[in-house]
Amino acid sequence: MLNMSEGVARLGELADHPVVSTLARVFAAAGRDLAIVGGPVRDALLGRTTHDLDFTTDARPDEILALVKPVSSVQWDVGRAFGTIGARVQGEQVEITTYRADSYDGVTRKPTVEFGDTLEADLTRRDFTVNAMALRVPARTLVDPTGGVEDLLAGRLRTPIDPAVSFGDDPLRMLRAARFASQLEFTVDDDTRHAITDLRQTLQIVSPERIQAELVRLLATDDPVRGIRVLVDTGLVEEFLPEIPALRLEVDEHHHHKDVYEHSLTVLRQAIALERQRHPGSAPDVPLRLAALLHDIGKPATRRLEPGGGVTFHHHDVKGARMARKRLQALRFDAATTTVVSRLVELHLRFFGYAEGAWTDAAVRRYVRDAGDELERLHILTRADVTTRNKRKAQRLASAYDDIESRIATLREQEEMDAIRPELDGNRIQEILGLKPGREVGEAYRFLLDLRLDEGMVGPEEAERRLREWWAARS
Repeated sequence: MLNMSEGVARLGELADHPVVSTLARVFAAAGRDLAIVGGPVRDALLGRTTHDLDFTTDARPDEILALVKPVSSVQWDVGRAFGTIGARVQGEQVEITTYRADSYDGVTRKPTVEFGDTLEADLTRRDFTVNAMALRVPARTLVDPTGGVEDLLAGRLRTPIDPAVSFGDDPLRMLRAARFASQLEFTVDDDTRHAITDLRQTLQIVSPERIQAELVRLLATDDPVRGIRVLVDTGLVEEFLPEIPALRLEVDEHHHHKDVYEHSLTVLRQAIALERQRHPGSAPDVPLRLAALLHDIGKPATRRLEPGGGVTFHHHDVKGARMARKRLQALRFDAATTTVVSRLVELHLRFFGYAEGAWTDAAVRRYVRDAGDELERLHILTRADVTTRNKRKAQRLASAYDDIESRIATLREQEEMDAIRPELDGNRIQEILGLKPGREVGEAYRFLLDLRLDEGMVGPEEAERRLREWWAARS
């Protein structure tokens, strides 16, 4: 709950920040306005930690650069075309932007930029009222032309102007509404929500890279589920991730199965809880969270209604992995993230066979080999995938996974499982069999790898004997 007296005190602390006071002095001496704007002001009022210092001014970019050079160690002007100059002042990164009035033309994906003349006009062009507040420095005057404080008190997200106009200026703001709903634990007001539903198709003019960046920010929040529900309920997610609403499968009176959409959201929340438990203090694991959200997207395409009321989703793991790869590529995710997520989706069912019967050491080794560097993430995803309300079944699955992790730890100590490879390398294979580099060496390598996985370390001499036997039988 916002306490205004505490909020005012925190604004004073923000104004006293060494970087803020330094820049305020420099701009005031030059006869220029300067104000802290947006997130830092909002977070100070909410008592949240401020991570970035963003400023706005009536000075144009060239003058901003000239003013900050004497008090900064480095400057960058990659945002100059949009009026933004970045700098490092007393070890902290800041951005200072000229008052703006940019908008989209509704056709292209890039905004047209016009510089503004007043702070109030600059604030009204921002995304939400809670981000449209500024603190003038050094005067320490709070400027709130659109009712941001009232909306902070109400826990409400609302656009400063008609949402149709605001979202028309930049359709990505619709996606930001979902992100801020999660980040601030706020609700989206009705007019804003209706506008998102009506204008969702305008998101098509926004580049995939910008959409991807906003999705990543949403998934990195403490509770992305709140924002995901906004995306699904307004239909906005249909424009860039239609696989999620597709999880809301119809259930008829004769064929019953769990709600796959709600199950996926639960898995996401449980994965985040396990991530924090196992890696406290670490940065949000967005690839893991993507995998949790997408792990069952192959189910709609593989659902089969069986006689007697049964429902199957055979090979939905493989289908889902392909779908995840295609979607993440369309959203311009990097190759590493795409590979990690699709691999986790493909492997997420592998463990459940373990709970139904004892695995040999060879099977455990293959599980580790197939997971590779993603074994820890697979541990978390697999545990999070248990959402049954049957306490006995949940306990049985948890105990089974405790067991497999224990066995992996034991085998790792015994066999250096993090680097499972044959006991004879490619050069030694060529020497023993008199081969030159080629396909046959690869086949021999795979034979020895299977031997290692099936029987563990047998020793170089035994490995050579087995290799010669295999080669003789093959020849």
